[in-house]
Amino acid sequence: MSQSADLDSNKSQSNQSQPSHAAASPKALLEVRELGKAYRRYRNEIMRVASWFSAIQPEEETWILRNINFDIAQGEAVGIVGQNGAGKSTLLKMITGTLRPTEGYIRTHGRVAAILELGMGFNGELTGRQNVIHSAGLMGFTHAQIDAAMSDIEAFAEIGDYFDKPMRVYSSGMQMRVAFSVATAFRPDILIVDEALSVGDAYFQHKSFDRIREFQRQGTSLLIVSHDKAAIQSLCDRAILLEQGEVLQDGLPQDIMDYYNAIIAKKENSQVEVTPLASGQIQTCSGTGEARVSQLSLHATNGNPLEVVDVGQEVELRIYISIQADLPQLVVGYKLKDRVGQEIFGTNTWHTHQVEQQLSAGETLIYRMRFNANLGPGSYSVSTSLHSSDTHLTHNYQWVDHALVFQVVNMDKDFFLGSSWVMPTIDCKRQTALSSESNESL
Repeated sequence: MSQSADLDSNKSQSNQSQPSHAAASPKALLEVRELGKAYRRYRNEIMRVASWFSAIQPEEETWILRNINFDIAQGEAVGIVGQNGAGKSTLLKMITGTLRPTEGYIRTHGRVAAILELGMGFNGELTGRQNVIHSAGLMGFTHAQIDAAMSDIEAFAEIGDYFDKPMRVYSSGMQMRVAFSVATAFRPDILIVDEALSVGDAYFQHKSFDRIREFQRQGTSLLIVSHDKAAIQSLCDRAILLEQGEVLQDGLPQDIMDYYNAIIAKKENSQVEVTPLASGQIQTCSGTGEARVSQLSLHATNGNPLEVVDVGQEVELRIYISIQADLPQLVVGYKLKDRVGQEIFGTNTWHTHQVEQQLSAGETLIYRMRFNANLGPGSYSVSTSLHSSDTHLTHNYQWVDHALVFQVVNMDKDFFLGSSWVMPTIDCKRQTALSSESNESL
């Protein structure tokens, strides 16, 4: 059905020259307006062909995406997130031109490089080198340009002798290395990545992210689909949340990821609330409400409340919980995040083997969680979670982001960089050239 539906949507290509919205800022490298994709089924192929010339209605019409609107400016990085089936990959395929929209239009300004489905466009019978020549040729580069870049592509992929072996013997990680290397051999104006970087070893992932960041510094715009919260928050300036084929939210990555985290756990009797805070941050709260945090505070060891904490200071997080309904068991967790939403540390009583059993409505539980704030200077927030098992994905009673905010300052510690204080004890032993030679002779 998908092949016929793609043919059916060809007629919508004319919409691209007839935008229904005003043009975006001249600085936008990518403009998406009123974009939609539908798959249609007709009684037979004659009716399908006839629909290209007259208003014949299909027997069945399924919309994958509808009313998608956004821009991406030069150098901007945007993450696309959403549950499986939300339309993320379909959106990227339309932007790269491998699918045609049913309605709306897309405009790109500059060269687009894409890493979509792993190995897409590769021929398993060709070697890595031959596939690079073929793929780069399809991207519009000349033989001279490809030859000049080949050594760099081979070096970046780091697959050794396999570069000249048939790709059918490659692992998925090796395919990703070659795909990323050829797609980024020439800096694009827009780089599109769909989950491919989640495949392969940690070393190459770090190497790939370093290249992406370097491209961003040079003005490349990034559009990335990933379920990796850390990748979205570290790479992106914005995030767009898709839900059932429509844009649900478009905003700061940490706010979008908090909301996405909440809707993943949403049940029929759950609610998701979004509240703007005086600080300008967005607080997301979700859950059934069968258990609630009634009070949350941070204290010094002498019991005094804290808003400012010294690096390495011992502190106590106090959590008061009100039980609203009879519960078979309760797991209590907390998470520390830095000012841009990166997760610093989190745990819960499931992992510490302290799950409370058989709770009754009306009870109050008081938790005191003590730890050393071995954190770098900056602003941190505390998120709390109440649920029934190891994660909040089942029986989410309450999850609150930005439930408490505190500052960490360096009052008397030696200077250091980073978000964690792990100051080492440093020992150095000097040897003379003579003693070194003596040791070698031993």
